[in-house]
Amino acid sequence: MIDNLKEKLKEKINRRGFLKVAGTGLTILALQKMLTKLEAKDVLETKSITGKRYAMLIDLRKCIGCDACSVACNQENNVPIGFYRTWVKKVEKGEYNNVRDYYIPTLCNHCEDAICNRNCPVKATYKTSEGLTLVDYDRCIGCRYCMVSCPYNVRFAHPYRKTVDKCTFCVHRLKEGKLPACVETCVGKARIFGDINDKKSEIYKAIATNSIQVLKSEQNTKPHVFYISLDIETAEAGKTDFDYMKYYRRDIKKELGVNGNRIKEQYNILKGISEADRKYKHQKKLNP
Repeated sequence: MIDNLKEKLKEKINRRGFLKVAGTGLTILALQKMLTKLEAKDVLETKSITGKRYAMLIDLRKCIGCDACSVACNQENNVPIGFYRTWVKKVEKGEYNNVRDYYIPTLCNHCEDAICNRNCPVKATYKTSEGLTLVDYDRCIGCRYCMVSCPYNVRFAHPYRKTVDKCTFCVHRLKEGKLPACVETCVGKARIFGDINDKKSEIYKAIATNSIQVLKSEQNTKPHVFYISLDIETAEAGKTDFDYMKYYRRDIKKELGVNGNRIKEQYNILKGISEADRKYKHQKKLNP
């Protein structure tokens, strides 16, 4: 009887070991799929949008992690303290005596097949003819369903407007022939923005001549934020590390030593004065 129990126990252990290895293998395959290299022709030759098709390409070889993009964005769009439309993920890789930092600027991907757009119950999230994903604040009820739907975690609930907020590619600047604030401010010139339907544009040429990747390609959302030199370890780093997650979800107000009233005062200083507040028209009817 004891021998039978030993055999059964051994069988269970072997089965667990197999499942663990198999699970690890599947995880690796899934991650490899996530950062599959895109073919330039698949990106540039699509006929889904025939006019202008805006996109951003971020060359991670040039990003120095200075956060100038985040600061510029917050000022341009009067983003409340503690919230971001774009931020830079920072990861240390290597072992002692051979360690370096890696960076991934993150923002709304303005996906061609945006899940947030499909799932908004009041159709506040919408796509423009130029491929931008925007939010009509007048229609938004702040239910946060789009935030849950977004696989990139790049939306936030605006504490004062009581709507969802996100990157707009600075559409108010685009209409004036300017670049998004983050692109114009990038110290390392890592961000390239433009119309990928225009064969003469800088971004078209860069995509055509480089190996490019997107985040979470398995979601099939067709993101319009592309990366050069994106690697799997950096993209996945910290997703199961509690200390890492705690750091990136820290209480900025507490760290700065300011209360909610002080933050609201700062927000109100730029309210109606910032470039976006003065020029951005959020209604769907004004962004066909």
